[in-house]
Amino acid sequence: MLQISQRINSLAASATLAMSQRSNELRARGVDVINLSVGEPDFNTPDFIKDAAKKAIDENFTFYSPVAGYMSLRKAICENMKATEGVDFKPEQIVVSGGAKQALCNVILSTINPGDEVVIPTPAWVSYVEMVKLAEGVTVTVPATIEQDFKITPAQLREAITPRTRMVLICSPSNPTGSVYTREELEGLVDVLKDYPQILVLSDEIYRHINFTGSYTSMATFKEIADRTVVINGVSKAYAMTGWRIGFMAGPLSIAKACTKLQGQYTSGSSSIAQKAAEAAYTGPQDCVEDMRKAFERRRDLVVELASQIPGLKVNKPQGAFYLFPEVSSFIGKRFGDREIKSSGDLTMYLLEEAHVATVDGAAFCLPGYIRLSYATSDELIKEALRRIANALAALTD
Repeated sequence: MLQISQRINSLAASATLAMSQRSNELRARGVDVINLSVGEPDFNTPDFIKDAAKKAIDENFTFYSPVAGYMSLRKAICENMKATEGVDFKPEQIVVSGGAKQALCNVILSTINPGDEVVIPTPAWVSYVEMVKLAEGVTVTVPATIEQDFKITPAQLREAITPRTRMVLICSPSNPTGSVYTREELEGLVDVLKDYPQILVLSDEIYRHINFTGSYTSMATFKEIADRTVVINGVSKAYAMTGWRIGFMAGPLSIAKACTKLQGQYTSGSSSIAQKAAEAAYTGPQDCVEDMRKAFERRRDLVVELASQIPGLKVNKPQGAFYLFPEVSSFIGKRFGDREIKSSGDLTMYLLEEAHVATVDGAAFCLPGYIRLSYATSDELIKEALRRIANALAALTD
């Protein structure tokens, strides 16, 4: 048998992608599955962005791009961040990658040594822990339940820090919960972090523009930690450009250089055409961003209203992104015929196979007893999916 490295054997498969694949397999067999498992806007990329890509092809932007990205794109990113976040980065501090996922992994691999600890508030996106594994680091999870609106406290953060802590990873708005830290809440975390100058702050802000609070605070705006904060963002969520695969890191010059060095050895520069499309996204009219944000807010209100009417589901009101993360512990131990629901994972499979609705087990996000629903789909499909879920849960018996 050919050898597979321990590095790969130690990784878990992406639960979100696995559930999406499972639902696609059922669809291929003719089953009418509603997929609420994928974190992907259902909108098309705006026309002016697609036009920029076509123009780039006609103008022969078809050669290798600089490893860190075209300078024009990096400048556009800096100008956009200045306008929307009020933070100042130089183009040399930006590294463009094949999506925010690669940007995150670049930073972790470039800064974490074997045995270094990375503090991750949970529930957390499925890939964070696996990326730390790749770097041979140690994940220290800090759980926050629905009673806390899925946001950790300064006391929890301080308790999690040890002499081996080298990074704290924050995601706001959050995947999988949609929770958004207020400026005051972030100030409390920063008040802890300022006492630990050896800790890098990695702030995943990919959902920054899908935000229903009326305001937003980037971790990079706090002067106490600005020189050791890395911001991750990209065009996938705000501009409905998931397939274009353009994300970036913005941070200290030394880390930008390290990420460029790493990326230069295993992928080089991102797609030239996609970069020119992203440049148009950042420099063009921003009405599309607000239009999609409003649509997601309307859908948030709809899914919260419908889910709140289902007996046994415990629901909060997420302030951003496009996810609902209800607690489902009241259904653990119930049955459907000979089928026993022993975990939230069992419940997601039950909902897929009996209600034909794809969701994701909260255990994949380091918090079992919950499930994640993405409402990045039409109002009609949201209504039908919640109707099916309600009926399937009502069919469970003690």
